[in-house]
Amino acid sequence: MTKLYACLGSGNCMKPWLAMQQLGHTFELTLVDVLKGEQKSPEYLAVNPLGVVPYLVTDTGMGIGESNAMLWYLAEGSKLMPSDPSERAAALQWMFFEQSKLEPFISPARFFTTILPQERTSRAADIAAWQESAAPGLARLDSHLANRDFMLDSGYSITDIAMFGYVHVLEEAGLLLADYPAIATWINKVTQTEGFRPLSELGQHRSRAA
Repeated sequence: MTKLYACLGSGNCMKPWLAMQQLGHTFELTLVDVLKGEQKSPEYLAVNPLGVVPYLVTDTGMGIGESNAMLWYLAEGSKLMPSDPSERAAALQWMFFEQSKLEPFISPARFFTTILPQERTSRAADIAAWQESAAPGLARLDSHLANRDFMLDSGYSITDIAMFGYVHVLEEAGLLLADYPAIATWINKVTQTEGFRPLSELGQHRSRAA
């Protein structure tokens, strides 16, 4: 059985989890408490020597790191993978964009604003810098979504899941969703897709068939 190692509240961990939910995959979920350092425990390092989550172990025993690589693997041949070569290239372009222009800024700003709020004051300058760095990427994304329902012309795909992971919690990073109306509309559309489950439900079932 496919196994997903993940931590609660993580946008990156949400990506493969949501994809498997929406594709109806049977999988085993193991929660790793990163705030307690469980990702560096000998037990977990035996699974993933890099000591990070998420981590996917396929039913053949192959391990896959990086959330967007997991999405690509899970979606192959499914309704979530665009079939046209140009659409697949566009999907990769936006998935690279998400990991370079959005996640590196939204994620830490959210971590020290919402997940570890006791550090908010001491990291105020860093948070402000991350917020400022996220703004151009969010503006570009908002412009892209202004006249479309989903990221690609062909419809809902792993490209949307990749973007959704951290973009949908941008207010938890101290950013204003009201500044990005097209993103707000898109977030609502993603939540209406078949089989969608919110980040808050990650971890409620350790092993399930979606």
